[in-house]
Amino acid sequence: MFPALQGKLDLTFQRHDSELPAEIPVFLAVPNETSLQLVPDLLMKKHRVVDLSGAYRLHSRHEFEKYYKLIHTSFDLMKESVYGMPEIFRDRIKQASLVANPGCYPTGSILPIFFLGQLRKDIAHIVIDAKSGVSGAGGRTEDAGFSYNSVYENFRAYKVLSHQHQPEIQEYSFSGENSFSQTILFTPHLLPLFRGILSTITILWKKKAPDNLSEILRQTAAKEPFVRFLDSPEEVQLARVQKTNFLDMGCRSVDSATVIVSAIDNLIKGAAGQAVQNMNLMLGLTETDGLGARTG
Repeated sequence: MFPALQGKLDLTFQRHDSELPAEIPVFLAVPNETSLQLVPDLLMKKHRVVDLSGAYRLHSRHEFEKYYKLIHTSFDLMKESVYGMPEIFRDRIKQASLVANPGCYPTGSILPIFFLGQLRKDIAHIVIDAKSGVSGAGGRTEDAGFSYNSVYENFRAYKVLSHQHQPEIQEYSFSGENSFSQTILFTPHLLPLFRGILSTITILWKKKAPDNLSEILRQTAAKEPFVRFLDSPEEVQLARVQKTNFLDMGCRSVDSATVIVSAIDNLIKGAAGQAVQNMNLMLGLTETDGLGARTG
């Protein structure tokens, strides 16, 4: 399955129902319906779980069942679930037994908005245009739309106004404040490449764009080991974040509008890397262990 690891590690595939060593922490990277089946038993057996599915992210049962097309069979666990975005919920993650690892699109969208802090109260509308490589948007054998023939020399929007990450972005972009009264318009697109997500976040302000916006984002990013604020939005590009756990962002404002551009690797900061970051926090390890944090 993983020829690059041949001869380096003694790895063995086991069934999901194999007995695990007592209280060993678990990364769960399975379909949503499988997480709904496995998580209750894992928690009962005192395993700490980072779940990479979307099963335990949304606190609205109606929204979950609408967007994921599944009946939530263990919604009572939502009172234990902590959304796994360290930059927002670091202290809660340290104490959590169940961490819902964020989706890749939401990671690139939520953080730049959340970092605006108190300025968020002056926002009138938000429009997010996000573009992903096929490893973030699909790559599933059951959907021919994500096959090489469909992606090569092509570019398209998909799941317009119906993507399952829409309510996740809506819920967590304004964490700690009253929920945003306007719908955040989110449109995903499929790029003809393998990995990376670039998001263009357009913010329309109730009045003029704040003069100190760039400085607020720069200062906030400087406090985070995996966030980098760049001097211009044009500097933000996928090649700089691919195969890293970094989120890069840059912005520019004119009149009552601001455009923030962000980029992540959907497989690392948007999935496995962020999962490791979360588990490091849960186990009391250094948050950056194994993830190549910034130096200097």
